[in-house]
Amino acid sequence: MKIAFSILSCLLFTFTSTVGFGQSKLTVGQALDFWITVTEEHVVAAADAMPGEKYSFAPTKGDFAGVRTFGQQVKHLSANNYRMAAYILGQTPTPDQKSETGPSTVQSKAQIMEYVKGSFAALHRAMAVINGENMLETMAVFPSASQKTRLQLAEDAVAHSFDHYGQMVEYLRMNGIVPPASRK
Repeated sequence: MKIAFSILSCLLFTFTSTVGFGQSKLTVGQALDFWITVTEEHVVAAADAMPGEKYSFAPTKGDFAGVRTFGQQVKHLSANNYRMAAYILGQTPTPDQKSETGPSTVQSKAQIMEYVKGSFAALHRAMAVINGENMLETMAVFPSASQKTRLQLAEDAVAHSFDHYGQMVEYLRMNGIVPPASRK
């Protein structure tokens, strides 16, 4: 609930600040797409910062049994992005999107980077169809009883991506890599 309130507050701020400065009126889709872009910039930069030979890294010191590797984190995040975009666009997610694992054929850093970038491209397309009339409509097909609207799925994509971005940052730091967002 706090995440939803924060995102809606940011959307309201973005809308009012744009209109307040005399620029053209922002659409709901544009406001949502702004946050997809911010998320994309952080996630893609972090994914690119990890060397390919470290994509198989998973923490072992402490209670980390069964956690995803760095590459699996990025694939999981990406599969969810594709899944949310598919639902928003009225499409059926693939089985590997529904399970949030991504395709088994995507293994190398180059393949995972292409997959994550594609997932954000899908989200950009999805944000373009969200408007004031349909953002809170119950969709015909939705992922869960608690997520039935396009706005909820757009919020999920940002919140879920930033959750895993935080884990990616930890993995980078465990490998002596300063995350790109911290280098500025």
